[in-house]
Amino acid sequence: MSSPKRFRIAFSFAGEKRDFVAQVAAILATRFSEPAILYDKYHEAEFARYDLGIYLPKLYREEADLVVAVICPNYDQKQWTGWEWMAIYSQLTRREGHNIMLTRFEYAKVDGLFDPAAFVELDHKSPEQVATLILERLAINEGFPKDHYTKSNQKPNTSIPNNLPRLQYFFGREGDLQKIAEALAPDARGWGALIDGPGGIGKTSLAIRAAEFVPPGRFRRIIFLSAKERELTADGQRALGNFVVPGYLEMLNAIARELNKPDLAKSPENERAEVVLRELREADVLLLLDNLETLPADDRDQLFAFLNRLPRGCSAIVTSRRRADASAIAVRLDKLEWPAAHALMNEIAQNNERLQKTNETERRSLYEETGGNPLLIRWVTGQFGLGRCRTIAAALEFLRSAPTGNNPLEFIFGDLLDVFTENETRMLAALAHFTTPMEVKFIAELASLNEVAAQGALSDLSSRALVLPDLEERKFILVPMVADFLKRARPEAVAETGNRLEKYAYVLIVENGGKKYDCFPVLDAAWPTISPALPLFIAGPNQRLQSVCTALQHFFNFTGRWDEGLSITQQAEAKAVAAGDYGGAGWRAYQVGTFHQMRQQADAVLDCADRAAAHWQTTQANVRERSAAIHLCGLGYRLKNNYPAAITAYREALALDRSLSNESMEVAIDLNDLANAEHLSGDHEAAVLDYREALRVARAVGYTEGEAYITGNLAELALTQEDWTGAETLAHDALSSSEKVGRQELIALDCQRIAYVLVRQEKPVEARPYAQRAVEIFTRLGSPRLEKSRTILAECEG
Repeated sequence: MSSPKRFRIAFSFAGEKRDFVAQVAAILATRFSEPAILYDKYHEAEFARYDLGIYLPKLYREEADLVVAVICPNYDQKQWTGWEWMAIYSQLTRREGHNIMLTRFEYAKVDGLFDPAAFVELDHKSPEQVATLILERLAINEGFPKDHYTKSNQKPNTSIPNNLPRLQYFFGREGDLQKIAEALAPDARGWGALIDGPGGIGKTSLAIRAAEFVPPGRFRRIIFLSAKERELTADGQRALGNFVVPGYLEMLNAIARELNKPDLAKSPENERAEVVLRELREADVLLLLDNLETLPADDRDQLFAFLNRLPRGCSAIVTSRRRADASAIAVRLDKLEWPAAHALMNEIAQNNERLQKTNETERRSLYEETGGNPLLIRWVTGQFGLGRCRTIAAALEFLRSAPTGNNPLEFIFGDLLDVFTENETRMLAALAHFTTPMEVKFIAELASLNEVAAQGALSDLSSRALVLPDLEERKFILVPMVADFLKRARPEAVAETGNRLEKYAYVLIVENGGKKYDCFPVLDAAWPTISPALPLFIAGPNQRLQSVCTALQHFFNFTGRWDEGLSITQQAEAKAVAAGDYGGAGWRAYQVGTFHQMRQQADAVLDCADRAAAHWQTTQANVRERSAAIHLCGLGYRLKNNYPAAITAYREALALDRSLSNESMEVAIDLNDLANAEHLSGDHEAAVLDYREALRVARAVGYTEGEAYITGNLAELALTQEDWTGAETLAHDALSSSEKVGRQELIALDCQRIAYVLVRQEKPVEARPYAQRAVEIFTRLGSPRLEKSRTILAECEG
């Protein structure tokens, strides 16, 4: 007897198609009751063969009902997918092709196949469409009708009299529907299901859909009543008027009318619940009571007391804020999962031309920014074509500053402000500063709470889909739109936690910044908690901001955080000018120039040199400041290949710095950059002398970073002179020094040099790891040197 198959569907695909296949796999997983029967292959052949003990031919031939090969350019030439294609092609040649589904992007070709009719073209298909095609193929293979897996196994039950509103959209929530079905079973304890969640998350839609699918014969009637006073449309909030049942007694009267017993509403108020309950004993009714949180507290308490006395045969589905004393199954709604949200957008796009034109990335950003809230998704897409809202990005920006009367954040989250506990408010205010998941311990400290209280508050907020936890619930992040709303609605609470964050970050920066290279790993590890404080420094006192920029200057350079460094430094320069601090403004202009120099933006460097000189001239610049401005000019001239002007500037700066001290870090820098210009101008003899003098000074003053990059420049000169042995030795020495210092740009440069010299010596295998490391670092830095490293890597691989 053969062993049971472990996988229904196996994928084979190259890494660049991982995200697309992951979306298809997620959609397929929602169509099966047993998630384990879907195998997301993710092209890792070694993992499949060794960690799971799966041999590829056996996986494709015996342990998968359908193999989906996702072909893209060079698919069969890649190492992993090349192996997989050998196993798949072997199965095709054995006339077992009915178990293989061939799909492709960009009309890619694959070794051994020449008939284009064999492929399903994927270029213009969404993940939902591809999932449907896969399910149809699987159904045909198994002898079922084509729509066996794609049609709904359940259809709305129209045999029970009801007054349910019509659903416009509904996607996902399979697990929640199952939970409600169990709560409504005849033998279930309690009166039914209580659906909780923030506004717009889909509580009402879930309640209606659950009612539509109750088994035939379970209830004789379904009664829907709502206390909802307003709804949100793309044009703003709209009052519901006569459709509202605003209180406890009105709810009882409405139930009586739906039971065709209007006279019950004439009974004494203190007896009305009893007479309605008597009528329900033989009625077998399912009650849907919507938005009970909008009722006065006393009315709400009385309604829950009424529900606790519902007779057997009757049940209820209630949407309201969670109550600990409710005798019902609690269903806490979280965000829509991405496949369901994507399906919702596709449905909306049927009648929305602008949404049809958006791509997968734009729709994913809409999902992330709205926290998977279906009402927010519908509201944002409803803004398309209104005013300047021509794109998803523009509509999201409008959402952040939406006017009173058409502010969905106020509509969705506004009523929650009154029910947040103090601990919940503190945790929300602390999380409002961060855009990445943060550990509970750190957020608790920021909120001045103990960790146990913080965890409890976060669990409650997570159940309302206001914060999103990781799988282990150790880290949490605030839904972006909740953060925007909270900053406007509770500015004092956000400011209080902001003050604590600013003090925490300032201490870390001052204690570990400056030229304390050994302490940079501390800053690097803590950076996710420090970087959110940068906007607070920009908004705070000028002197503190200048101190922060000075302390972080070398750290930004070492770790390659050029974009962050450039942003805060530019703003610090403007703030210094506004405060009349022209000395600080000059150093910030100089610092901005160094970032542009690393990006090889010559005109921007020269502009910064002029600004620095102008700022300092206002305060009668000292020798060091005059030298710095001239040196920055030299850097700009060198980038423009004006080597004579660069050499003149460097020599002038060197003379000024030597007037202060014959040996200093500044002197070493001047000599090194002078040698660079001489090297590029072709005066190699002068370059060697100045590099060696620069190295001597750097060692004399303990300037370890200078030793690293001067040694690297000597290696560069040896490369120019085609002294491969000398260049290799110097580049290895420079790499060792750069790694000790930790500056990423220098590490990448030294790796690039080593790779280049090894390729020139016909050692491509040895060169490849160095070239790969250079490409990885320069890619992360966004460095203009990336292209050269890629060229060297291509030579290694070629």
